Amino acid sequence: MSVIKKFPLVLCLAVCLGAGPGHGLARADEQQAGQPLDGVVAVVNDDVITSHELSERVADVTRRLKREGTPLPEHAVLEKQLLESMISDLLLTQFAKKNGVRVDDDQLDQELLSLANKNKFATVAQFRAALEKQGEDFKKFREAVRTQMIAGLLREREVASKLVITDSEVNNFIAAEQGRSGTNEDYHVARIAVVIPEQASAARVQASRAKAEAALALLKKGDSFAQVSAGYSDAENALSGGDMGWRPGDQFPGQIREVLEKMQPGDLSPLLHSPNAFYILKLIDRRKRSNKVIVTQTHVRHILVKTSDVVSDSEAKARIEEIKKEIEGGASFAEEAKLYSNDGSAAQGGDLGWVSPGETVPSFEKAMNALQPGEMSGPVHTQFGWHLIQVLDRRNKDVSDVEKRVRAHFALRAIKLDEGWQDWQRQLRDSAHIEYLGKFAPAK
Repeated sequence: MSVIKKFPLVLCLAVCLGAGPGHGLARADEQQAGQPLDGVVAVVNDDVITSHELSERVADVTRRLKREGTPLPEHAVLEKQLLESMISDLLLTQFAKKNGVRVDDDQLDQELLSLANKNKFATVAQFRAALEKQGEDFKKFREAVRTQMIAGLLREREVASKLVITDSEVNNFIAAEQGRSGTNEDYHVARIAVVIPEQASAARVQASRAKAEAALALLKKGDSFAQVSAGYSDAENALSGGDMGWRPGDQFPGQIREVLEKMQPGDLSPLLHSPNAFYILKLIDRRKRSNKVIVTQTHVRHILVKTSDVVSDSEAKARIEEIKKEIEGGASFAEEAKLYSNDGSAAQGGDLGWVSPGETVPSFEKAMNALQPGEMSGPVHTQFGWHLIQVLDRRNKDVSDVEKRVRAHFALRAIKLDEGWQDWQRQLRDSAHIEYLGKFAPAK
């Protein structure tokens, strides 16, 4: 089996990686005054994207799509799509650099090892050899994973950490969902999204609609969903066929869920419109979900050293490493937590009790899930600072009675996070200086 098909999102980033520091981008202010920007196809704030970089990206994606058997979009359509993707990635890189959001080499190495293990390779070296055998440039792939991790940190810091879900919202959600058949089903969906810019004029909204309608027309004509997604979708997973994987029905906004409930596997939706975008959905499969809910809960404790204006990221990490050495030398985890943790759980020795999936931030949960009972993690980074995590025990628990509220909260959070991240990216793009040059320059 091809390594590439096992983690399409990562490899989508590998080929969609926006040029940033270290990727050969020239700065716009480094061009000689009064000289034309030869070979430049876009200016993005103080950076530029060259035609050579775009051509390399098109060649990489073309090779990959051919290898995966995905029909290619028209060259001009793919070229414009990839330029937009490069611009979006570059904007994220610029924002992260300006705001001190970074992923160091140690964090990156840990993520690469995790990816290798998920794809059944014991070491990164074995993983690298398999990728290079398929024609991947591992240096580009490595930096693409770093970009993906930075995007995840920005998503947590700028959107997830600011979400507020009230009890009344949960109550209203549960009341609205009573008796709906779709809430007891999971859906495997692929999506094409054509984004509507922030504060778009009527003409700009119509242009987005026209693009989405053109995509739908191609699908109805028989073009493959993956091909049309690669050429028309603005979603992050456009080059991996727009596949969203399996999701519970209640994690889709009401309008979309109502459409999915009436669809059968293989069906295409009509054109759907939200304030942010136009959507086309393909239902790949659907399945019933048992009313009995068994979840794996983890009894976990942690020590947190927060970052702040007076405690830098490197200082917080160094302090966590010192505490880890003290515990490995025989100190009590609970006592160290009481003395040094900046979390509200410090008085309880860092004990968070029994934690269900989705109750902690993704980076914390991922590290926690990798531990066996009794094991302690190395330094773990989240938007709050640096943690030591120790798993005390695990259990499977029937949470059917309480899961209804938990599931409602999680569904609301997923909907708000998806919409909030799209809004945040739109605002980032709308506040940037973006100028198209050469054949991409707007007609005069």
